[in-house]
Amino acid sequence: MTTNVFIVSAPSGSGKSTLLARVLAADPKLVFSISYTTRPPRGRERHGRDYFFLSREEFEEAIRRGEFLEWAEVFGNYYGTHRRFLDQARAEGKDLVLDIDVQGARQLREKFPEAVSIFILPPSRAELEKRLRARGEDSDEVIQRRLRGAAQEIRRYREYNYVIVNRDLDEAADYLAAIFKAERLKRAKIENEIRPILAGFEQAREGEQDHGAA
Repeated sequence: MTTNVFIVSAPSGSGKSTLLARVLAADPKLVFSISYTTRPPRGRERHGRDYFFLSREEFEEAIRRGEFLEWAEVFGNYYGTHRRFLDQARAEGKDLVLDIDVQGARQLREKFPEAVSIFILPPSRAELEKRLRARGEDSDEVIQRRLRGAAQEIRRYREYNYVIVNRDLDEAADYLAAIFKAERLKRAKIENEIRPILAGFEQAREGEQDHGAA
């Protein structure tokens, strides 16, 4: 069975993490790649659940060892996707979901041109700012920097295969789940499953012909 690679990107505060958590909980055929980062944990974030938190030295050593499928430096911190999650998905016959920024998405599309990319948009700039402030994690300076970064990221939505506007969580989750399921059903991706079905019909037809000849 082919492992599909799904790239999901969005500006910080767009609700991407909540959206992905809902869809992943309902779909056992997905493996989620937990990102590695050098930034400190925020709020209730835990090592190994939300991110793998490394020191800058540890991250740079992992880069030298070639452990990341992609990595980037964002706002002074490293973020990266470890190869082991792709290996896990392939071993288990599941699909891999990557939560990465636009820099990492571009790197991965170069390595995996068949990957399916999805961009999550906030319904408006005002709503994005509201969500960022509601988190209560960042200073006003950081929020303004995130909004400027969001403006740059959003301009690149055309690079993605799908775009979802996260106005309503239930609706957006339904759209995202539908994309995952539809991509699995594309003929080229289930060709190995189709062949034995066709072979069974061919064998039955040949048996009927032999029986008629007798």
